[in-house]
Amino acid sequence: MTSTLDTFPITRKWPARHPDRLQLYSLTTPNGVKASIALEETGLPYEAHRVAFDTQDQLSPEFLSLNPNNKIPAILDPHGPGGRPLALFESGAILVYLADKTGQLLPQDPAARYHALQWLMWQMGGIGPMFGQVGFFHKYAGKDYEDKRPLRRYVDESVRLLQVLDGHLKGRAWMLGEDYSIADIAIFPWVRNLVGWYEAGELVGFERFAQVRRVLDAFVARPAVQRGLKVPA
Repeated sequence: MTSTLDTFPITRKWPARHPDRLQLYSLTTPNGVKASIALEETGLPYEAHRVAFDTQDQLSPEFLSLNPNNKIPAILDPHGPGGRPLALFESGAILVYLADKTGQLLPQDPAARYHALQWLMWQMGGIGPMFGQVGFFHKYAGKDYEDKRPLRRYVDESVRLLQVLDGHLKGRAWMLGEDYSIADIAIFPWVRNLVGWYEAGELVGFERFAQVRRVLDAFVARPAVQRGLKVPA
């Protein structure tokens, strides 16, 4: 019997062993782990597929059939709205979808919901792009540029964003106060990556941001986060 997912070209390259489960196409980058952490937090059954950058899997026709923007993560849910399969890309959109699907990680109160979405958009428009540029100019090819003005520009903006984040977290356990949400799942993998993989903690003076450090520690201590950070293996 042919499963519904077999009609999607991406399953030719990454066959679904469990076609009844949500399919995740990802890698353990800050954006990639947003999806896997949310899936672990909600308890939704899923199957993870590794999209390897070193072999340019993200540029394959099969992956592009699901995400023409050739970025991870992307998902294919056999049980989407109306019972029909749903293909979706963009980590922020995936977080909102998973929260709405499960009724978790996003407040039901309209005002609180919009506050969560506000901080989600803030991460997508600020934290992600700016921290990513710091990583490029500090650790990757950009570090060899003689002109250090681009690095300085992105470091300065990253410091400003950390100041905003630190001020907001004073007196709050999470971005929305006592309620853990997709806003936290969006933001803190990037903070972790900045001071960890990018090795830019000293560069941005991370020790100054006591509230950010406190919440980052609480975030990585969550069992679902620890599992999600390793997906796909």
